[in-house]
Amino acid sequence: MDTTKHTTATGMPGRARAEAQRELTPPLPPALPGERSEFNSIAGRLSYYADGPVNSAERPLLLIHSVNAAGSAYEVKPIYEHYRQRRPVYALDLPGFGFSERSQRRYTPRLMTDAVQAMIAEIRRRHGAAPIDALAVSLGCEFLARTAYESAAELASLALVSPTGFDAKAEVPGPRGSTRGMPLLYGAFNLPLLSRGLFSALTTRPSIRFFLEKSWGRREIDEGVFEYAWLTTHQPGARFAPYDFVSGFLFSRDIPRIYQSLLLPVWMAHGVRGDFVDYRGAAAYAGKPNWTVVELPTGALPHFEIPAQFIRRYDAFLAAAG
Repeated sequence: MDTTKHTTATGMPGRARAEAQRELTPPLPPALPGERSEFNSIAGRLSYYADGPVNSAERPLLLIHSVNAAGSAYEVKPIYEHYRQRRPVYALDLPGFGFSERSQRRYTPRLMTDAVQAMIAEIRRRHGAAPIDALAVSLGCEFLARTAYESAAELASLALVSPTGFDAKAEVPGPRGSTRGMPLLYGAFNLPLLSRGLFSALTTRPSIRFFLEKSWGRREIDEGVFEYAWLTTHQPGARFAPYDFVSGFLFSRDIPRIYQSLLLPVWMAHGVRGDFVDYRGAAAYAGKPNWTVVELPTGALPHFEIPAQFIRRYDAFLAAAG
């Protein structure tokens, strides 16, 4: 019997190869405590964490993690763990990350924004029509801001932690819906002979530590973030969303116009250390009455470095915005 049609390029039968891959995949534990739920949406299958007192009088809080090769809801852990003591708090796994769908598809600002909007609808299903406070980190801020631009009535306030879209590249906004995507780079990343091997090289333990040190701006990083980053990048489908990220297709060229159009109370906090500190565009927002711009003596994740000060500053903003 000719078995060549049932054999992969490696010579291993397809089913056996899949089973071997499963054995090599480390189990992914929950990034956060509390309840983890899933639901189907226009953005695919989405997973989220939820916790907090059932009868709290405070508004629900939605947390959105960043997007990078190793993004995960673990990046909002200190904020989530603090606020779950006194209010309903939710943390979304964006498409392509965590326990959300990681299928091979194009990951775009529209897909990510649809996911945030679907999560808001899920929170409102649980809590009614009360507006929601929302906080995002890094590139996740662009998706949250676009959500606020399109659905402002559903949100009470926005917090943007180390947001993208304020650097030199954003000084000249692009057409509506345009991105910084580089098709040739995306094509190279997805060549069959390169795709898996390149992502494996990018997500070794030394590589992940190197990039986290660039985010922290120092050798000392949070070891929990490091360990979870390694685990989440070694799950099936982990490379698909990051390739759109590194190719620029998840960065919106029109995001300065979105930021400028926001009328909700906005809290922007960023650090001064590391490779991601180009906030020359922030000066244009410092004088806007609905914006509060805060500079912190940290890297890109200030809530891990100075959690008490971070929470205190954010609470002050929420009290003023309330």
